[in-house]
Amino acid sequence: MSATADKIETDVQAYMVQLGSQARSAARVLAAASPAAKNKALLQMADAIEASAEQLVAANKKDLEAGRKNGLSDALLDRLELTPARIEAMATGLRQVAGLPDPVGEISDMAFQDSGLQIGRMRVPLGVIGIIYESRPNVTADAAALCLKSGNAAILRGGSEAIHSNRAIAICIQDGLAAADLPVQAIQVVETTDRAAVGQMITMPEYVDVIIPRGGKGLIERISQEARVPVIKHLDGICHVYIDEFADRDKAVRVSFNAKTQRYGTCNTLETLLVHQDVAADILPELFEQYRQAGVELRGCQRSCELDSAISKATEEDWDTEYLAPVLSIRIVDNLDQAIDHIELHGSHHTDAIITENLHNSQRFLREVDSSSVMVNASTRFADGFEYGLGAEIGISTDKLHARGPVGLEGLTSLKYIVIGDGHTRS
Repeated sequence: MSATADKIETDVQAYMVQLGSQARSAARVLAAASPAAKNKALLQMADAIEASAEQLVAANKKDLEAGRKNGLSDALLDRLELTPARIEAMATGLRQVAGLPDPVGEISDMAFQDSGLQIGRMRVPLGVIGIIYESRPNVTADAAALCLKSGNAAILRGGSEAIHSNRAIAICIQDGLAAADLPVQAIQVVETTDRAAVGQMITMPEYVDVIIPRGGKGLIERISQEARVPVIKHLDGICHVYIDEFADRDKAVRVSFNAKTQRYGTCNTLETLLVHQDVAADILPELFEQYRQAGVELRGCQRSCELDSAISKATEEDWDTEYLAPVLSIRIVDNLDQAIDHIELHGSHHTDAIITENLHNSQRFLREVDSSSVMVNASTRFADGFEYGLGAEIGISTDKLHARGPVGLEGLTSLKYIVIGDGHTRS
């Protein structure tokens, strides 16, 4: 450990206050920075990451070795690893964000009022964003890019298992900022692995405007309970597909299979399949066979088990579980009302879909299902910032304020009213 790092470990509170103070000052500069300056920084970061590929791999090797020694699972080690392809993907992502429209300063809804005043709204940065995340070091570059482009300063606290990788990426980020004559304190990576740093960051409203946690349910629950700073978050991704009585059979099978098997470990993966009783006997046997061929374990309600005796009986806990694995719960329901009730009771307000050709039922589902993304005849796996045309995302929010659904550049900004007059006074 370096002398600087050793000093940080001995006084985490003072260190975090220093980061917060520096970020607050840098945020004022970024809020006024031109799109050209921000884009130059992003492109320079991308170049620096490509030029530093060997150093990044070497730093990442230290993390991987420590991870194996500490007993990290193969899945976590895979998330931690920086391969040449992943390093190139970081650079590509930075360039893609540079190519996105800049939301800062965008004016909308300008209109003249009876008073003669012209009133509208302007999009502005949130200020200082604290991002807390685990495992994947590529999040460091992704988060830096989105915060910078949206005019926000950022304090990034990655997991201790990726500390060497994150430090190496931070050097590339700061090189890019310096090349564009922007303050290097605009994007700061927390150097300490002390967990007290997280506790300090989430209780500094004078320095941090919003916290975005990315990680396991335990991390997010802790931050939600302890934070004195507003949090943009989601705890679970318990997503549903409901096959309606008016569903097209081919669409129902294709979408339901894709929503579960396209990728298992994501928050927008199907976890519970609901099927109307009138079509269950026709559609489910084919789906059961396809899921089994893909290696998916099936757990069903009583009526589902009666259709196929090989299915395990689902418990009440199953309806409330985000598996993030090749496991699927299945329930046959009486009607649309029961499907919506089930989603309200057991869902996580993330993403839910209906398969139907009935316009009335589709509109009811869209209106009545209270989730951040509600879909008709489409796989839940589309709930993603890139797929929504946002270009990139910092995460998915199941909160209702201030951002909901995939959080891209617009979600990292707010609106203020602007008023233009000509010497107006109020009588």
